[in-house]
Amino acid sequence: MSQEVDISFIGLMISSSLVFIALALSSYQKLDLGKDMIVSIARAIIQLTLIGYILEYVFGVDNLFFTSALLLVIIFNASLNAAKRGTGIKNAFYASFAAILTGTSITIFVLVLSGIIKYEAYQIVPVGGMIISNSMIALGLSYRGLLASFKDKREEIQTKLSLGADIYEASKFIIRDSIKTGMMPTIDSAKTMGIVALPGMMTGLILAGVSPLDAIKYQIMVVFMILSTTTISSVIAIFLTYKVFYNERKQLI
Repeated sequence: MSQEVDISFIGLMISSSLVFIALALSSYQKLDLGKDMIVSIARAIIQLTLIGYILEYVFGVDNLFFTSALLLVIIFNASLNAAKRGTGIKNAFYASFAAILTGTSITIFVLVLSGIIKYEAYQIVPVGGMIISNSMIALGLSYRGLLASFKDKREEIQTKLSLGADIYEASKFIIRDSIKTGMMPTIDSAKTMGIVALPGMMTGLILAGVSPLDAIKYQIMVVFMILSTTTISSVIAIFLTYKVFYNERKQLI
């Protein structure tokens, strides 16, 4: 089954009424999210328009260094965004960059080694975008959990330190909870895939005429790579950042 999808400009404008519903509800409930919604929508429109035309050129370029540079740009921007969620955590950007870069590199290396994908822009950029964006979200949630736990559980940590525990032993439960917080959306998504939400890649491939079996295999690969990258990135980022809550004397700041 293959059919061309044509969205008219009028139809797109009518669909924009959904945004006004969200804005109205935000205003009614005094959520103070109106400005953020408008900015996010405006940025999405501009960014998607630009990237749509850029990708037409990018996918036609077969160059190892160019493809790697594109991935680094995506990782850089994802790290900046994740670090914003960790405001108050020293060196959150560098930890995010190192974590996402490592998780992405390991996952892509395994996928290329297995022969599932080729290290070419038209395959690496979309796959890299998926795993990097999921890692970014996981890190943002992990940082929020880390900040909240170190704030709410100071007395428990100080008690452990006073009893002779080192900073890792005193923070171990926070480290685990923070990593779990970042990982849960990915795990829940995998649990409900095909039951609650129809997988985008699998559905798109079937609509494009690919056999269901091949589409299923590609979607399973997506689940594997997202789970792998978000786990690796979350673990590395939290282990790189939890120590900033202590001074050189191993005292809680």
